[in-house]
Amino acid sequence: MTVALVRDQGQHSRVDQLEQLRRQIAAVSGRVGAGRHGHVGAPDLLPASESLLPLPESLAGLLPGGLPRGAVAVLTGARSLPLSMVAAVTAGGGHVAIVGCPEAGLLAAAEMGADLSRLAVIPHPGIDPVEVAAVLMDGMDLVVLGLAGCSVSQARARAVTARARQKGCTLLVTGGDWQGAPVRLDARVRGYELTGGQVPGCGRIGRVRLTMRARGRLAGSPRAGVG
Repeated sequence: MTVALVRDQGQHSRVDQLEQLRRQIAAVSGRVGAGRHGHVGAPDLLPASESLLPLPESLAGLLPGGLPRGAVAVLTGARSLPLSMVAAVTAGGGHVAIVGCPEAGLLAAAEMGADLSRLAVIPHPGIDPVEVAAVLMDGMDLVVLGLAGCSVSQARARAVTARARQKGCTLLVTGGDWQGAPVRLDARVRGYELTGGQVPGCGRIGRVRLTMRARGRLAGSPRAGVG
């Protein structure tokens, strides 16, 4: 079952809140402090098959070299893209946290194949969602961070990026900007496929068609694709 982690802001100091969050995430994954598969270190020390994050098929052509564990990516546009990444990682046996995204559609993620038992959700992380995301890197393969329109300064971005690299946890930023991110992905809806409708133009949405673009050094030359 999906776990929602909530901090009691009225009864604990900021330090106590973070410590409580660490204990909660330890209960969720049993992996805090151990890193991925008990390993803490740079992703390039892992076998090649384990150094890349599982990705949905729609991103295979955009990131031909894959997305390394410990990298930071900024996503803009359609909400279905981060959900498809959540689905790919949890279906592959990884653990994911979604921070600061109260609008995240977990039913849609489940329909994409997500294993919700491997998902922790913190919809309202308080005044410092970046710090909450940094704490969760101890026990997760992927953290999706919603910034609610904010931009993270380059100095702080460097510090958190270094932590992500050390823990082998990929950080996916939405709803804001992360200065210095090595890859930026943009997804725009270009159409829908309906299922189960008896009347033309009516029915249940079975698939969302996206036009996607990748920029940054991990993407090489600017690339576009569809999914």
